[in-house]
Amino acid sequence: MIKIGAYNELTIIKQVDFGMYLDGIEEGEILLPRRYVTDDMKVGDTVTVFLYFDSEDRLIATTQKAKAEAGKFASLKVIDTNRAGAFLDWGLPKDLLVPFNQQKIPMKEGYGYVVYVYQDDISERLVASSKLDRFLDREPAAYRAGEKVDLLIADRTDLGFKAIVNDKHWGVLFTSEVFGEMGIGKKCKGYIRRVREDGKIDLSMTEVGYSKIDGMADRVMQALNQHQGYLQLSDKSSPDKIAKILKMSKGNFKKAIGQLYKKSLIDIEDAGIRLKE
Repeated sequence: MIKIGAYNELTIIKQVDFGMYLDGIEEGEILLPRRYVTDDMKVGDTVTVFLYFDSEDRLIATTQKAKAEAGKFASLKVIDTNRAGAFLDWGLPKDLLVPFNQQKIPMKEGYGYVVYVYQDDISERLVASSKLDRFLDREPAAYRAGEKVDLLIADRTDLGFKAIVNDKHWGVLFTSEVFGEMGIGKKCKGYIRRVREDGKIDLSMTEVGYSKIDGMADRVMQALNQHQGYLQLSDKSSPDKIAKILKMSKGNFKKAIGQLYKKSLIDIEDAGIRLKE
């Protein structure tokens, strides 16, 4: 079964002047326009293509890389708006529509938004929605503490950031767990800090538990070796300065240098830390 709005491996069954036809199985023959045909393609070959509807609502194949797929979340930029809704750049000749009734807030040209891409049941067209809640799994998550996950930062809150976890669940990344630059639409790796009894998920940018501290301590040691055995960082340094140099939170930095100090690997001075001779 083919997937519309996604990548498929299809067989070339016919060559014509304006392209090649692919075996679309239940959808019949699907055209791969000539501009996407390469010299090494021939009848009988299997090619990887993205399927979508062109400006005349015909199912078409392309070898272009789409910025989003149906059934997934993505951060995309609005390039135009009209009476039909907002149009997003998703890397294909035909822009992706977000109807007005699928906009959580009115979308503006030039701005980026996190959306969910799907095929509308009624029109069968590929569209997107910024009303994310309706597309996320409401069943209790079965993650374990320390599990590594994929995150898409989708919203900002008073506590920090809301992130989509593995394209399935909401999670919260508290401000204290954020280091370095963070913003809406950023994709990054993260860790499950804990799953609360009410099903809410707390996230972390660094590993949870002793393995995290060991890893942070190793990172401090590497930085010391790269800076002639001295770092002008202390427990009085700003979180931003620590994040810029070590890519970790101030809390993790303090725990890491505490661990290194107990192992007699560093000296803690007023203005910084130094490797022991």
